[in-house]
Amino acid sequence: MEIIETALPGVVLIAPKVFGDPRGFFLESWNARAFLAAGLDLAFVQDNHSRSARGVLRGLHYQLRAPQGKLVRVTRGAVFDVAIDIRRSSRHFGRWVGYELSAENHRMLWVPPGFAHGFVTLSESADFMYKCTEFYDPGAERSLAWNDSAIGIDWPDCGVVPRLSAKDAAAPLLADAEVFA
Repeated sequence: MEIIETALPGVVLIAPKVFGDPRGFFLESWNARAFLAAGLDLAFVQDNHSRSARGVLRGLHYQLRAPQGKLVRVTRGAVFDVAIDIRRSSRHFGRWVGYELSAENHRMLWVPPGFAHGFVTLSESADFMYKCTEFYDPGAERSLAWNDSAIGIDWPDCGVVPRLSAKDAAAPLLADAEVFA
């Protein structure tokens, strides 16, 4: 597996070794020893799977209590996946990185605690899977406005107007949000 550092320390893009032949392919999406050897000492407590249609934008989500680290990947289709540093004490506060994750490129993104996360579906539909380091806590969940100009995410054109949940559509700007110290 190849670990690719990003512009945000702690957020890494992961390219697993893919073994393919005319029958298909095989890859390890999680191996505790290999991740530990790469400097990622992670313990997961929950796996999630979502399916989204083209243009669905989920996020930008985070939990204040029991912040979640997320190892994310796409098993069908393609998304543009984003992580935003929302730790006020960080010199990278408010900065973001984004990458296309797809069933074709097999890439994964590690989003550590202290970051908001979201994605928009680029393909007709996408299956998005993620491992979490903490359990989901609906009372601790928060969102940021996906189109906050202070963050300035350069979302790709997915061919349709982004579709959001009511909660995400009403999310506050970074300047007004509860974030990490």
